[in-house]
Amino acid sequence: MDNPQTTRGGPDARKSAATRNLIRSRFAGGRLPEVENFTASLPFDRRLYRHDIRGSIAHARMLARVGLLTRGEERRIVAGLGAIEREIADGRFHFDVADEDIHLAIERRLIARIGDAGRKLHTARSRNDQVALDLRLFLRDELREVIAVLGRLRGALTALARRHLNTVMPGYTHLQRAQPVSLAHHLLAYVEMFERDRERFEQALERTDVMPLGAGALAATTLPIDRRAVARALGFRRISENSIDAVSDRDFVLDFLSASAIAAMHLSRMAEEIILWSSAEFGFIELPDAFATGSSMMPQKKNPDLLELIRGRSGRVAGDLLAMLVVMKGLPLAYNSDLQEDKERVFDALDTIRPALDLMARLWPRIQFRTDAMRAAAGGFTLATDLAEYLVRRGVPFREAHGIIGRMVREVAASGRSLEQLGAEELRRYSPRFGRDAIKILSVDHSLAARTVIGGPAPRTVRRRIEELERK
Repeated sequence: MDNPQTTRGGPDARKSAATRNLIRSRFAGGRLPEVENFTASLPFDRRLYRHDIRGSIAHARMLARVGLLTRGEERRIVAGLGAIEREIADGRFHFDVADEDIHLAIERRLIARIGDAGRKLHTARSRNDQVALDLRLFLRDELREVIAVLGRLRGALTALARRHLNTVMPGYTHLQRAQPVSLAHHLLAYVEMFERDRERFEQALERTDVMPLGAGALAATTLPIDRRAVARALGFRRISENSIDAVSDRDFVLDFLSASAIAAMHLSRMAEEIILWSSAEFGFIELPDAFATGSSMMPQKKNPDLLELIRGRSGRVAGDLLAMLVVMKGLPLAYNSDLQEDKERVFDALDTIRPALDLMARLWPRIQFRTDAMRAAAGGFTLATDLAEYLVRRGVPFREAHGIIGRMVREVAASGRSLEQLGAEELRRYSPRFGRDAIKILSVDHSLAARTVIGGPAPRTVRRRIEELERK
């Protein structure tokens, strides 16, 4: 949609006056222009125009069914709203800050196009329930898109994991090499994270899918409206059960922002690992050229700017959640204009999280993995726990086995060697419980294959989990 400047005065002053007359019959004087500019939400809420028109059409058709509009008035309203939608989409619609918000802007234009029939559209509704409806319609659509993009990222990671069932790499704790794992197992850790994100977004969608229209300003209406008919027309599963709550509830916004903040945190952690892996110190991957940038001064650089920005912008999404929590925490029932802050928080979080998810889904299949470097890094002392567990299987208490292997690691490291270089006789110097079969433990492939516990990194265990995910 084009985004023309919102203007005041000039040849459209009569339109501004008409808009003011829609809601200011109580007042003898006009507002200060500075107040008008400060309080207007039109500069950002016009993004809701399609949803506002969709809700208005459903409302008009219901009003005609219950006899509050004639069929002729209904047809003129529906046709007029369709024409206005095309005007906005084509960039031909004149936005005026005096309209305050997208609801009045559309209503003003409708009256200008079709006359008195347009004045009847607002029968039995308030901007309070209208904006709640618009935001729910918008967020319901967008949540479905976010869930779909999240599914693509999970699918990309799962497919990559299937190709790397036997790619060995070090697992880390405290950013120190800990135990061997597979790249597949590591990638599936993120799939599990994003699976929880999917659940949270779907729960947010369920709580968003509630129809508030008919609540009026806060106490519904005395007119014989049919809320269920509007809900059916707009595809809502449920109808709000309390008119006060319907106009003041923004829990569904907080649900979305909370799910977004957690997903953004997951993306940030993922971005950080890709950045580390692409550094010369790790050398595990090569970033594709299409996802990297250069340096203005140093020609050799290949910078992960995209990933740094994903990592950095996660803070914005967390800030959106915090901002909305602070807005809500002191509000009395029912509607208060503080709630106008909800839309910018939703738009910002959405415009941050959705492209980040999409770009990650595109990036992973194009990463070049240096599997030899990963395997080399997985050796060294990462097999120490395997040796301790060997002794446990032969009756040595774990704390005693831990001490034996700890002394072994200290002495072997001091000699400049690794555990894999030890022979059977050297192992027996540390404990007579070591047999000749202990040598086979000193292999990262053996270590992986032996970890068959549910949730472990053994290739056959990981393969089963991939198959479960693919069935989902």
